[in-house]
Amino acid sequence: MEESNAAAWQSLAGIRVVELGSSVAAPYSTWIMGAMGAEVVKVERPGPGDDCRYWGKMFPDGIGSYFHALNRDKQSVTVDMSDEAEREWLRNYLMTEADVVIQNMRPGLVKKYGLDAETIRAANPKLIYCNLGAFGNVGPLQDKPGYDPLMQAYGGLMTITGEPGRPPIRVGTSIIDMGTGMWCVIGILGALKRRADTGEGCTVDASLYETAVAWMNNAVASAAVDPANPQREGSGARGMAPYQAYECSDGYLIIAAPNDRLFERLSQVLGHPEWPEDPRFGSNQDRYTNLAELNELIEPEVKKRTRAEWQQALDDVGIPSAPVQQTLEMMADPQTQALGILQRSLDGGEPMVGLPLSFDGTRPPPRKSAPQVGQHNETVKGSAPAAKKEGTNN
Repeated sequence: MEESNAAAWQSLAGIRVVELGSSVAAPYSTWIMGAMGAEVVKVERPGPGDDCRYWGKMFPDGIGSYFHALNRDKQSVTVDMSDEAEREWLRNYLMTEADVVIQNMRPGLVKKYGLDAETIRAANPKLIYCNLGAFGNVGPLQDKPGYDPLMQAYGGLMTITGEPGRPPIRVGTSIIDMGTGMWCVIGILGALKRRADTGEGCTVDASLYETAVAWMNNAVASAAVDPANPQREGSGARGMAPYQAYECSDGYLIIAAPNDRLFERLSQVLGHPEWPEDPRFGSNQDRYTNLAELNELIEPEVKKRTRAEWQQALDDVGIPSAPVQQTLEMMADPQTQALGILQRSLDGGEPMVGLPLSFDGTRPPPRKSAPQVGQHNETVKGSAPAAKKEGTNN
């Protein structure tokens, strides 16, 4: 790797991040920062460590797939929060060694243990301290814990996901957890820029519920102008037609032809050039209003051929489409392979999804697989807290 490319993706080199986190949201946030070159110290409880270690398919090393995906490029230390001496070590470490702290502990615990932003930043005013809560730091629910599916429900996302008339359905990935982790990174990067300009740290607050509400931005805008609850659209999208998955002879294909020009081309490809002249389908709004009738015409035509055949025919006239791929299909897809986004760490292991960013043409490479519980106790806790490493904030 060229030196300039390495410097580009290691943009957070010299920044020490301490994660007082578990599960998905905070670890996803610190994984991003670790991939960008930050030194990440993950604090876990002795023994079992992070609950996430036992989620998903188990790897040969006894660590679950969730943990492997979220905790590469980190050091693991254990702290027994019931032991005052252990808490004092951690408190002192945060005050003297950390550039960034991110915590998603249960409400009230960081205050109880003297690890809260007010206490730590009083001794380390340059520190950037990020609280990642469930419902936010104000309001009647501020002290309640929460998980991703609770927020998909409470924030309304489940009411616009899935098909009409079916039970509520969760988005198939931890979109609230990981989305909140991304917002934390965005906030922390902004705070680092401010610190570079002013020398002052910052307390950043984010929450799962705020992320859930943020993902509802289009639904809120729709309800604001038309006071009705938006309905589920299945694989489609509100206000656009045709713009959804259609069943081919060998699977499903998303067809996106939501403007008049594309719909005219689609009608030609499907062998019905007369459709655009039908007053029910004359404009996008007309087509969306009469979507059920339109789909009754499209569906039997699409079923006549394979996904690949339709893709080629649609590509030939510039209509966007994509097959609905299974996970293994996606992993083996030539585009996925060309991007190099599935990466093996330098110490081996199974391929994992890398950072979906490149810097000067270089995607940050993973350096280390996820650590065992307390693997770096001697490295991190064995050194005197006052021995500040070069590049950190005091």
